[in-house]
Amino acid sequence: MNTKLFLPMTALLLLFVGGCEKQGEFDPSPALRLRARPVITAPTSGSNIVLRESQASNSFTVSWTPADFNFRAAATYAVEIDRAGNKFKDAVVLGTSTGTSLTTTVEKLNTALFSALGLPGEEASNVEMRVAVTIHPNVDVVYSDPIALRVTPYTIVIVYPQLQVPGSYQGWNPADNTTVIYSAKSNNRYEGYIYFKDDNTEYKYTVGPSWAENYGDNGGDGTLERDGANIKAGPAGVYRLRVNLNDKTHDNLRTVWGLIGSATPNGWNSDQDMTYDVAANKWTITLNLVAGEIKFRANDSWDVNLGDDGLNKSLEYNGANIPIASPGNYTIDLFLNKAIYTYTIKKN
Repeated sequence: MNTKLFLPMTALLLLFVGGCEKQGEFDPSPALRLRARPVITAPTSGSNIVLRESQASNSFTVSWTPADFNFRAAATYAVEIDRAGNKFKDAVVLGTSTGTSLTTTVEKLNTALFSALGLPGEEASNVEMRVAVTIHPNVDVVYSDPIALRVTPYTIVIVYPQLQVPGSYQGWNPADNTTVIYSAKSNNRYEGYIYFKDDNTEYKYTVGPSWAENYGDNGGDGTLERDGANIKAGPAGVYRLRVNLNDKTHDNLRTVWGLIGSATPNGWNSDQDMTYDVAANKWTITLNLVAGEIKFRANDSWDVNLGDDGLNKSLEYNGANIPIASPGNYTIDLFLNKAIYTYTIKKN
């Protein structure tokens, strides 16, 4: 069955080819109709792809059939990839094309898999790939059916973009690389957890280790301004700081972390409070567990929680439950001081 997409007249102006006598006049008789979605032809669904650092500069090509909108449309195609079963909620765009193929490199594909998606190196993982088609902002994006791939990225040392956070808590020093937040997906969106030892700490953000480009918040409304006023936190504690330099917005949230789950003494009913170790910059807890599952969550709420998709010791927001195989006394540490959040579980 064909899917029909109806456009306002302003959109038709841009999309119909050959029906315009001059700008603002057109023949609206052709019907915008999706007759065929793109179909990925290479790589083939079910392929097992092993990436090697020695082949980093080699080409990697994705090909597809064109979308058919029942008229000659200027289409832009974007190749997206994500973990299998994630419904492309964290999709990484490998690139865009106005044709029916995209050629990138093994290195760029590996970076998308290893750093952006956080897949483990030297281990096979299941991912999905699809093509998104855009013909006009007023027309819904059309997607191909996803294909399933089994991919093995290689481990690389990643240097994540960072934003300095100088403030009263560290001597207003923008060159201090221990007080920074990171853009884990290199998309100008930064996040990190920083300990403010005093109440009412003031701070700002700088791009690089100097005051040349700095941002504050005039009026405390969540909008950043160049050379703006100092930003003020509340009570002392560990704060999640988030900055979006694309739209110049930011927020902060004081967090206290706990462990919860069927393996903990109170099950899924309430948290077991963790303690913040200032010297080690980690949250820690030692307690008796039974066989079951655990997760980390902040402020006794599910609004901010961390699990482990793929069970690779890296954490994701709203990630999968972490299994505890056998009962015993455990020490569990949570590290929120890097671009990728991690944890350790030690049976005592």
